[in-house]
Amino acid sequence: MLNTHNLTPYLGAEITGPDLSRPIDPAVTQQILHVLDERGVVIIRDQHLSLENFMSFSRALGPLDVHPLRKFSRPGFPELMINSNIVEDGQPIGLADAGQRWHTDGAYLETPYRATVLYGVEVPVKDGRPLGDTMFTSTSAAYDALDPEFRQRLSGMRAVNNHGVARTKLSMSLKLDESLKDRIQKGVEHPVIRTHPHTKRKCLYINQGTTQHICGLPQTESDALLENLCAHLVRSDFIYRHQWRAGDIVMWDNCSTQHNAVGDYELPQRRLLYRTLVKGSPVH
Repeated sequence: MLNTHNLTPYLGAEITGPDLSRPIDPAVTQQILHVLDERGVVIIRDQHLSLENFMSFSRALGPLDVHPLRKFSRPGFPELMINSNIVEDGQPIGLADAGQRWHTDGAYLETPYRATVLYGVEVPVKDGRPLGDTMFTSTSAAYDALDPEFRQRLSGMRAVNNHGVARTKLSMSLKLDESLKDRIQKGVEHPVIRTHPHTKRKCLYINQGTTQHICGLPQTESDALLENLCAHLVRSDFIYRHQWRAGDIVMWDNCSTQHNAVGDYELPQRRLLYRTLVKGSPVH
């Protein structure tokens, strides 16, 4: 039996009850996905999972995508992504930058990811306090809070999303597998207001990480509008900040939320997370 506790008025729910190291009943999987749709972020704590356990749970949620940074996966698990600052034999074992800017995973794809799933294997701690929090904001609550006339203005607008927009602005290099560069760097148009595929709620679908410009507007006007919307999206009352513990499963909906990883740790404080991406549906 699943028990659910809401974490903030707008988003986030902690689920207790399931042992994800064992095969999961399809009915339980559907319950978890329903909570994910309704609350945007789902937390399941105190799990003790092998890599195989984590992959089995992830696959139960739906078809998984292959991550473009294949060097940070594991043999036999192309859908796995390692997020970590750990270095072994002089080489990083995973991607150290866990997305330290507000963004939505997969917004640069024609068919963005439905959900992102993370499992906390090692969590950095300093003076007894966990570091490396992840912040989430509700894009549906942000939409609902807009002035009706402003919502009407945004209706029908489209924006170009491209992988690495924030990194390019920061002059950071991209290190993607050549075979997948075309797929994720060609740029795609999505509506500024996206309808959630399951709940049918309206969501603001622009973000600092990948939104390049709003179609049909002069660059200066587009930049100003995007800055205004991005500031609105991270209003404090829309935000849930997750403090990690080893054994946490954290999953989020990539339409109704954005997230931002807090980079307040460094070696010898070790961070190791497993990550998978659940395929989504076309954008409307």
